[in-house]
Amino acid sequence: MLSTIEVGTILMKDWQELTHPLGLESEPYWGAWTLLKGQNGFAFDRKIRAAGWNFFFMAEEVKAMFFGSPAKAKIQSALKRILVKVEHQHFNGLEVTAIVARHFLGMPYVTVSAHSRHVQQSCYLEGTLARQSYQRDLEWARG
Repeated sequence: MLSTIEVGTILMKDWQELTHPLGLESEPYWGAWTLLKGQNGFAFDRKIRAAGWNFFFMAEEVKAMFFGSPAKAKIQSALKRILVKVEHQHFNGLEVTAIVARHFLGMPYVTVSAHSRHVQQSCYLEGTLARQSYQRDLEWARG
């Protein structure tokens, strides 16, 4: 977890199929999640579409909040809580869409917002069972 999390950061789960052919750099982040270096949602979407794949954006926003200033460690902790929240949806991506610092009664707090993303070949979003089965197969293949 060396990279700084900022708005536009893309995290992918168990997904290496197009990383090397597209020349994408990534680094391990947390668990099965990897952080794509130098890519925001728009740039990554262009590369994915050029390769004939689709990059879906889920409308539901997921948030995590913490008190204090927007320190790197606190933002990473909030992002981990978001990843735990979206785990049951079985999407293979997440994009950080906002990091907002505010005050309430003089107490500073930060809200980190993200949206689930999903990469697949079909232009129709796969159902939950299909995504879950695909991830289970990847885990089995890894041993």
